Amino acid sequence: MHCPLINLLPTLLIFFLILVVCLLLFFKMSHLIGDLLLVQKSMDGHGEMGLIRENFDPSLVGRMKEDGYECRSGSDNFEGASGDDQDAAADGPPKKKKYHRHTPHQIQELESFFKECPHPDEKQRMELSGRLVLESKQIKFWFQNRRTQMKTQLERHENVILRQENDKLRAQNDLLKQAMTSPICNSCGGPKMPGEICYEQHQLRIDNARLKDELSRICALTNKFLGRPFLSSASPIPSLGLNSNLELAVGRNGFGGLNDAGTTLPMGFDFGDGAMLPFMKPMANEMPYDRSAFVDVALAAMGELIKMAQMDNPLWVKGLDGRMETLNLEEYRRTFSSCTGMKPSGYTTEATREIGLVFLRGLDLVETLMDANRWAEMFPCMISRAATIDVLSSGMGVTIDNALQVMDAEFQVLSPLVPVRQVRFVRFCKQHSEGVWAVVDVSIDASQNAANTQIFPNCRRLPSGCVIQDMDNKYSKVTWVEHSEYDDSAVHYLLRPLLSSGFGFGAHRWVATLQRQSDFLAVLMSPNIPGEDNTGITIAGRKSMLKLAQRMTYNFCAGVCASSVHKWDKLSVGNVGEDVRVMTRKNINYPGEPSGVVLSAATSVWMPITQRRLFDFLRDEQMRGQWDILLNGGPMQEMVNVAKGPEHGNCVSLLRGSAIKANENNMLILQETWSDVSGALVVYAPVDISSMSVVMNGGDSAHVALLPSGFAILPGISHSYHGGQSNSNGLLVKPDIDGSILTVGFQILVNSAPTAKLTVESVETVNNLISCTIQKIKAALAGT
Repeated sequence: MHCPLINLLPTLLIFFLILVVCLLLFFKMSHLIGDLLLVQKSMDGHGEMGLIRENFDPSLVGRMKEDGYECRSGSDNFEGASGDDQDAAADGPPKKKKYHRHTPHQIQELESFFKECPHPDEKQRMELSGRLVLESKQIKFWFQNRRTQMKTQLERHENVILRQENDKLRAQNDLLKQAMTSPICNSCGGPKMPGEICYEQHQLRIDNARLKDELSRICALTNKFLGRPFLSSASPIPSLGLNSNLELAVGRNGFGGLNDAGTTLPMGFDFGDGAMLPFMKPMANEMPYDRSAFVDVALAAMGELIKMAQMDNPLWVKGLDGRMETLNLEEYRRTFSSCTGMKPSGYTTEATREIGLVFLRGLDLVETLMDANRWAEMFPCMISRAATIDVLSSGMGVTIDNALQVMDAEFQVLSPLVPVRQVRFVRFCKQHSEGVWAVVDVSIDASQNAANTQIFPNCRRLPSGCVIQDMDNKYSKVTWVEHSEYDDSAVHYLLRPLLSSGFGFGAHRWVATLQRQSDFLAVLMSPNIPGEDNTGITIAGRKSMLKLAQRMTYNFCAGVCASSVHKWDKLSVGNVGEDVRVMTRKNINYPGEPSGVVLSAATSVWMPITQRRLFDFLRDEQMRGQWDILLNGGPMQEMVNVAKGPEHGNCVSLLRGSAIKANENNMLILQETWSDVSGALVVYAPVDISSMSVVMNGGDSAHVALLPSGFAILPGISHSYHGGQSNSNGLLVKPDIDGSILTVGFQILVNSAPTAKLTVESVETVNNLISCTIQKIKAALAGT
């Protein structure tokens, strides 16, 4: 029989252990309560320093200094309390604390001293104590708290910077992870690892990429041998996919034969059988840039263009004739902020505005401006080359609204004494309302491409372009603004007044060319092309003849201005004057030109004769024997005359020279002439009789070999005129047109073997040809 006490032993032991644990917990809680009381007294002794440390915002540092923020850790102190007194007070009963707030003057003095010496010694603290009527311990505690506060602020600021860097690293890591999850194959453009696609599909993509490369090479060879673009689906320039037809209606000024013009013009003035101009390739294949920055620049340029088109005086100063408008640069600087940066040192500013009516629908004109090739064809004597680098936005719908693209272009004045202006810019199109569009250009920095740091050194295109408004009579009202900065030192002194007055690259030249070309399109689309001939040439023959003349004029301009369309080598010969530019190139299987070594020579001279008189003299076939050395004084007869517009002298004609000897064949000369307010042109080229027979019967003119020569006439602006001059009434002083500037250019085949070497005698012969022609023209006009 067991004892009952033995059965109770386990219960008693458990009870005893529980009692011991409770006692231990009791003693532990007592110590914790004591520690908490000490911590509370310590925090009360430091005011609200704890709160500041927990809730401090680094962004408030500047405001604290500006607003005189009073830090309670430094301005609130216990009256006469020190660190030992506070420790002693922790053992006794709690006492009511008495705060002492420093005055603004005391805080200001302490802050000033803290900036110079954050750790004052005993002597400095005593000096401050006497000066500020504070106890030495208060000074000591204030500096301790101030140092602690500054340390906390710096730590939090460093934490913010480290947190931002950590976020950037995390974002970069996420991008790298995303790129690793979907790598791209450089060969076929598909996934890097063919695990996601079948093996056959991967091989098909590689074969597709290889075939695209072969197609591109074949197209390049086709362009070379055909002399016109052979476009493929692999073209690097995306198509806008827009309606490209130009709808034309009745002619201007009652010009006959145009009332029933209801046909349309295909894209490019190709007359239905090919492009007129050589295929324009970009000046650079790749260009690194920030697309979002281009959007901002385009929007700012569009806003500036609209304001400049709408504003009048004092921003624009009208000429005495009431037409030509020049920008008031001082008013411009007050009104607009530059979106292209500072003007380069030594650059000259030119800015003009012109308003005119053009016989084209607004949308047709917008489509022409947004297509690089059609734009260059519309302004053949002003644009030697144009190419679209990239299409950032193709726009919305058929209106091309919000279309944005990067373009290269070469602008020219028909003189070898004015360098070609190479510009890279963004072109932005915006439809502002029904029947109202605006197209703006603004230069971008082309030097960001390291491989082309010297590509465009001589000109910047500031916000320029046109506002187009549809009119009821199927005309368009065009307000053109042209604003640029260029290096004046590269221009010959003879042509500097022409450029500074705005007659060289100004808005009136763009509008005049646009009006003349629109008249030509209206004639071209007419069912009966006006003109006179004695050969019974057909309508198709006239169109083919116009196409040949356009190629002739284009090649003449490229030779005079030395654009990059052809690869010219400049020559320097001792007997040739510095104002005469002599160049050479080799033609090998180039369609439309004879094979061999071609020599080009051009110069510009001032003539004391008006533009109209000089133009009428040079285009008159009856007067041609007085200056054309190659005719040997023989007479000329006009066989065909095809009008290009209502203006007098704007035509393409075919001339025939009479044989001097019985056994000589008659010579044919193809000639194009035009004249407007911006200048005049007379271009001609000898042509083969058999080839012209094919052309006049409507045959293809692309393979008719010719080398053009001719004359370009520009207004002769007096050297006493400086662009932007105004009189006392605020009207622009009209430039004094003193005679005219005549540019003479010849292109001659000096050797039919492309590998032949050019001789000095050939260069001197061409130089003498230019000199004798100019002397004969001066002598003939001096006697009339």
